[in-house]
Amino acid sequence: MSRAVSARIDGIVESMSEFVKVISEEDLDLQDLDEYCNFFAGNPQEMASREYVEVLQRWAEPLDKDWYGYKMSHRPAQEAAAEGLSKELGIEFDPGDILLARGAHGALGAALAAVVDPGDEVIFISPPWFFYEAMILGVGAIPVKTKVTPANYDLDLEAIAQAITPRTRMILLNTPHNPTGRIFPAESLKGLAALLEEASEANGRPVYILSDEAYSRILFDGNVMVTPASFYPRSLLVHTYSKSALAPGQRLGFLALPPDMPDKVEMQMAVMAVGAATGNWLPDAIMQYALPEIEAMSVDIAGLQSRRDRMVAALREQGYELHVPEATFYLLVKSPIADDAEFARRLRKDKVLVLPGTALDMPGYFRISLTATDDMVDRALPVFARAMEES
Repeated sequence: MSRAVSARIDGIVESMSEFVKVISEEDLDLQDLDEYCNFFAGNPQEMASREYVEVLQRWAEPLDKDWYGYKMSHRPAQEAAAEGLSKELGIEFDPGDILLARGAHGALGAALAAVVDPGDEVIFISPPWFFYEAMILGVGAIPVKTKVTPANYDLDLEAIAQAITPRTRMILLNTPHNPTGRIFPAESLKGLAALLEEASEANGRPVYILSDEAYSRILFDGNVMVTPASFYPRSLLVHTYSKSALAPGQRLGFLALPPDMPDKVEMQMAVMAVGAATGNWLPDAIMQYALPEIEAMSVDIAGLQSRRDRMVAALREQGYELHVPEATFYLLVKSPIADDAEFARRLRKDKVLVLPGTALDMPGYFRISLTATDDMVDRALPVFARAMEES
């Protein structure tokens, strides 16, 4: 193994160490997991809808000898995705602008590999998704972290401006933002676009935005999705059906290229080439066939919002501090003690699972997933109350 590869692996392991530590506690009895109030991750806690299952079953029946053959991008799937995304974002996407991938993860990996060279810098927004830093290191780039503003969880444009150097090639952001639930507003995205236009000109090569928009359809209170592609044509947009259908194990997502992206054809070819080489492309054939029907499906947003409102009100009454999320599956709650991992262990003793903020670069906080059931909420709220009283 080369020294460069060895150093890269060490960096990846270090970047993921807190997350691995949190999810590998030995005293969690996985055999009895159904007894827990599971707020740990955005996994479904109830059976999948009959409609979703029947769609997959129907398309699993082969109609020709090539039914299970390699499928790069199935045209009807691209057409359905382009139509849905155009309505969602108010931008007219062509089916050819949609590059289907193995989930959002696959689209992120392909975009990074296509755009970023070893030694380039990629600015990412913290708190991040668990794997951003590892994925940046995985393509040989240098991760540069900037945090959201503490008061309202917005983009910190001043910090981003200070982080930009001649080696900056990309900024990776997530909107709506996991775990804060913030939809980055148009004013902030316009400001970011101005910064990157200036940086691209100064550096003599373009700086790209990679926008992870996995939660773009999980919106509360009548909020609307705002994408950086409305203001910056060099934006690569990542979308997935695992969140809208609440089926994260069914891997189908896509990378969308804005219609006005400069050198779009070259970008399409680069993304497809590295996607095929790395395995991030070639999404499952059955999921592609089913996409036109899955496109119209949605998790129960009203139910999620109702659960959000109930938990926010109850936790605040118990003395917890938290913002009301505008979107996503999550509540980010301030821990009543500084050691968020210890507080999570306290909750776990009473069979309530939360994600410590340390795993999200938010020490002193913990995250609750609203994909838990109402019954879990009923059982968990007294546990949260007792834990606060004992802190």
